[in-house]
Amino acid sequence: MMIRATTWQRYQQLMGRRGITPEAAKEAVLRKPSLIATLLLEMGECDALLIGTVGGYHAHLRHVANVIGKRPDASVFAAMNGVLLPNRILFIADTYVNEDPSPEEVAGITRMAAEEVSRFGLTPKIALLSHSNFGSADSTSARKMREARELLVERHPELQVDGEMHGDAALSAAIRALVYPQSSLKGEANLLIMPNLDAANISFNLLKVTGGGGITIGPILLGANKPAHILTPTATVRRIVNLTALAVVDAMA
Repeated sequence: MMIRATTWQRYQQLMGRRGITPEAAKEAVLRKPSLIATLLLEMGECDALLIGTVGGYHAHLRHVANVIGKRPDASVFAAMNGVLLPNRILFIADTYVNEDPSPEEVAGITRMAAEEVSRFGLTPKIALLSHSNFGSADSTSARKMREARELLVERHPELQVDGEMHGDAALSAAIRALVYPQSSLKGEANLLIMPNLDAANISFNLLKVTGGGGITIGPILLGANKPAHILTPTATVRRIVNLTALAVVDAMA
């Protein structure tokens, strides 16, 4: 594999504070295709990238973080998946990145996810999910989602968001009207923000198999400074095509 000298030299510059040697930079670039891809994107040699069909998600994310970095307005990276169900499309976050995000991080993830949902021509209707239903429990997790909702209402009043709530209340306006008739969320939620990584990833994978027939979008990486998305080894051809189309739209924007 022929690698331009400027590629490993750029990597050495980016990692300069860690004291990486030219030899180590050359070896890293030669051995790691996802590192090469992120460097080419950072250097303007391509407009977007898709990586991740081989290897671990967080190993690829490290290259994105080290080379491309986060958007100026993003405090964290996050991942969102869409599931195409028979009568609705649901987006779920954060499915791959943050194990136990803080209220501040949940609010930031929600804002970025809502922006991405809007790219699909949909109005984001956001439910902050929990085992607690509008104050029915006072656990640490429930309070976290409650506080995230307060932050979102204060900073982004244009968003239609409510919580903390049960999953059935998020998807049924009738159920929500029974337990909390003054909810600001109207109709069915289409963006579900989970309290932790376990809840998000498990929910997505269960829905993907039992309800979506395996037809999904993503993972959509949120917070990267340039259009970059990290797939998983289970990605189908259809999923790769869908995410490629999304990456093109991101690059044009």
